[in-house]
Amino acid sequence: MSNTSDSTKSTKPADHEWVVAAELPVPADVARYADFRGSFLSRAQQRVTALEVYCKGCRRPYEDVADEKCSALLDNRHLIGGDQSRRAKRLPTPQAPAGARMVPGHTYSRRGVEAYVHRLV
Repeated sequence: MSNTSDSTKSTKPADHEWVVAAELPVPADVARYADFRGSFLSRAQQRVTALEVYCKGCRRPYEDVADEKCSALLDNRHLIGGDQSRRAKRLPTPQAPAGARMVPGHTYSRRGVEAYVHRLV
């Protein structure tokens, strides 16, 4: 007889790293601290509302990929919009029509009071 219990056995692939997007009600002072530091300590036994459960690697929801292998272990094409070699290339910058003459315009300072007056900041 083995020493492992049924709760520790998993029938799902173990290559996903599951995380939960959560919602925690906090008072104003904790919210200010969390905004400044990027983290905070919650009270023990605090009920947490789970907004979404997804894999940290492939960023896909639990219900969609729970019984599949994590695609982030192979490559990250699904995160960058597919295969880069088959994506549409950028359009070239538009050129002035033949025979057009460029007329220099006014230049504005991007610094100081001039920038503020001309709303460039």
